[in-house]
Amino acid sequence: MEALDPGGPRSIVYFLVGLRPESTSDAEVWVVEEGSPHVRRDAIATEEPLEIRLTAGRREPGGPVPVFTRRGQTARERTVAITMRTPGADFELVAGFLHGEGIVRSREEIVGMSHCSDRDLDEDKRYNVVQVDLRHDVLPDLASLERHFYTTSACGVCGKASLDSLKIRGCPVIVPGPIVDPAVIRSLPEKLRAGQGIFSATGGLHAAALFDAEGNLLALREDVGRHNALDKLVGWAFLEGRLPLSGHIVMVSGRSSFEILQKSLMAGAPMVCAVSAPSSLAVALAREFGMSLIGFLRGERFNVYAGLERVRVAVAAGEAPSPAARGAGDL
Repeated sequence: MEALDPGGPRSIVYFLVGLRPESTSDAEVWVVEEGSPHVRRDAIATEEPLEIRLTAGRREPGGPVPVFTRRGQTARERTVAITMRTPGADFELVAGFLHGEGIVRSREEIVGMSHCSDRDLDEDKRYNVVQVDLRHDVLPDLASLERHFYTTSACGVCGKASLDSLKIRGCPVIVPGPIVDPAVIRSLPEKLRAGQGIFSATGGLHAAALFDAEGNLLALREDVGRHNALDKLVGWAFLEGRLPLSGHIVMVSGRSSFEILQKSLMAGAPMVCAVSAPSSLAVALAREFGMSLIGFLRGERFNVYAGLERVRVAVAAGEAPSPAARGAGDL
């Protein structure tokens, strides 16, 4: 058993059940060189399902709408998501997912998290279920998740809410700053790559990292899915009491999607950088909520799709760049 601040009101207790899976697995592969195959052992990224279950007090009549009920679950238990992930940092992933969806706002709302102790499951499958015990007497309103509680390592939660619904949800206000030097921004991909230990072994994982305005790496998480890697990173910050991420930079491998920007917005991060391209809706979200979005961050150049004011560059008077000034409706 592991606890944060034992005995304190902010304490969250974790219970580990069964055998912990590894983030990498071994496989025999045929390596073909000069037309001839030979067999060798290779490390590959592990991919396993993870079910997220919530428990709370007795659900009162007329209370929240269930998302998904498994056989044997009571009124105070609900499955809210099933995602394919790389095992490791499961509790961080769950905390980050719940925070990003607006289900929990502070870690005081979580009493504890545990891997499943359901005796109907084989012991080696119990680590694929995380149960979250909420402090609430009843389950929160889960109706907004009803249509997209299944997630995948490729696209994340499908059917995401619109920009208007994000406003209704009550996202953190993105405050001005920080002002980041271009040299710091250009240094981030190499630092991200250097911190990807599992990627070095497998070549098959995405990463999300948190940097300060001077480019110092504070935390990095890896997963087969970009959104899972970011959930793990945000979950770490959530459990450590580091939210909101004002004054920090989130860096992701691959592209930046609407979901990546949504999760960063919910965490209060003012700047998101990616080595590849953003989607149109990611750009719209960044402009709508005052975030800085940087893409194609490679070598000596990068593109700023929104929020140029956070990049320390010289702009001639009267020549304010149109991308940073245009609203989401101009896309």
